[in-house]
Amino acid sequence: MTNVAVIYYSSTGNVHTMAKAAVESAVKAGAEARLLKVAELAPASVVAGNQAWADHAAATADVAEATLADLEWADVILFGTPTRYGLPAAQLKQFIDTTGGLWFQGKLVNKVVSSFTSTSTAHGGQESTLLALNNTFYHWGSIIVPPGFADAVQFDPANGNPYGASSISGNSPDNVADANLAAVEFQARRAVEIAGALHRGFQAV
Repeated sequence: MTNVAVIYYSSTGNVHTMAKAAVESAVKAGAEARLLKVAELAPASVVAGNQAWADHAAATADVAEATLADLEWADVILFGTPTRYGLPAAQLKQFIDTTGGLWFQGKLVNKVVSSFTSTSTAHGGQESTLLALNNTFYHWGSIIVPPGFADAVQFDPANGNPYGASSISGNSPDNVADANLAAVEFQARRAVEIAGALHRGFQAV
């Protein structure tokens, strides 16, 4: 069975909704999947000052925080993040910055990786955020599996991003279009399928 870790950061719920859809899709594809958030870095007073942020933090308090052991366990790693000036959120980047030990030991080599994002506006940095995450994967020696245009859902006008599923929230909490959910579901399913094919291929060598 393929092990999938969906590791995300979400402040008001959009990326969380996409992450849940990815987990559900991975399970339907026959994988064992974990929904994992990264630690919040913002001061509690800042979170409390934004009602949507505070509400989401309370609603997801029971979601486990990702650990390095989860990365080691996973065959597939899907990262989700909102954009911050066209870059991944600091919360996710901080978690990634703790992976040096695993990288040094070669324990991230050949893991299948993919990522998804959400912005408040169109052209708000979706592609640059996903490409920035890819820089990490190159160093890890992981296998990047983007959705590409490998399914009809990718041609929906609400999607069309071959780098990774993306949503536009319009500055509204937990506001993800059905087409975007379909895209991230396809992305997770594709990652599981490719990971399975790689596993079978390595076994045959």
